[in-house]
Parts: sequence; C-alpha cells; structure tokens
Amino acid sequence: MSHFLGTHQNRLDAKGRVSVPAPFRAALRREGESVGIVLLPSYKHPCIDVWPLPVFNALGSNLEGLAVFSDTHDDMATSIYADAYPLEADKEGRVLLPADLVAHAGLIDSVVFMGLGKTFQIWEPAAAQRRRLEARERARIGGLTLPAGVAA
Repeated sequence: MSHFLGTHQNRLDAKGRVSVPAPFRAALRREGESVGIVLLPSYKHPCIDVWPLPVFNALGSNLEGLAVFSDTHDDMATSIYADAYPLEADKEGRVLLPADLVAHAGLIDSVVFMGLGKTFQIWEPAAAQRRRLEARERARIGGLTLPAGVAA
C-alpha cells in the first residue's frame, strides 16, 4: 500500500459526503481492488483519523500483548473499537462522514485531507493549517530528526 502524501481540500455536501482525494484513493487500492477504511475521532486533535483497514487491523493486533481482562486492555479496546466506523467509498470515491465525527472535527462545508504516511486525517481547513504550522514549529524547536540509518 502506498503512503498518503500531501494536503488536499474538498467540499462536504449537505448529506455529509465528501470525495476522498484521487491520490488517496489510489493509495487505498491494492492489486486493483479498493481497501476499506476505518474512521475514528482523533484522541489528540479536533479531526478524524482515517486508517486503511489493513493498518487498522495491525493496530488492533497490538492488543494481543495485553492481559484480556485488565483495565489497560479494556481501555485500549474501547478507545480503538467503540468509536470506529468502517466505510468504503462509493463509485465516485465519496464517503459519508458520520454526524458525530463531523461535529468532533468542527466540519461545516469544506474539509482538508492531511496525509500522514500510513494513515490520513480529515480536518476543518483553518484547524488543519494551524496544526501543520504547530507541528513544523515543534519539530524545529525540538530539533526533531529521523533515527540514524533512515535514508534521506
């Protein structure tokens, strides 16, 4: 599966549908078939986290290392699965965003798709701009770099 790159803006229609940007749809195709996605409210930001189904399944498999009846397992399972919305785009590449996720992200009539490599996010445009600026500034101030051995 390809990575999700760039920032793309699209309109949100009155029914809550939005077209997934063509480069993201291409990244979601594997061997000619479309891969489903899972939408979650971000737990860090006022946006929607979008996970390709195989990546989401890998996230869930990390729960296997936790004791099944522990509070940690229950909290993580609830956080991952209780607010998850599995979706597939229609023939035009549109998805219907659940109303509670639209409200969580403060979406009105325009949305921004922000690529994050293996996943992407859906933001209100002004909030997305603030987030990108904040992330760059924190990376600059913190002197963040990739681990040694990562190709430039």
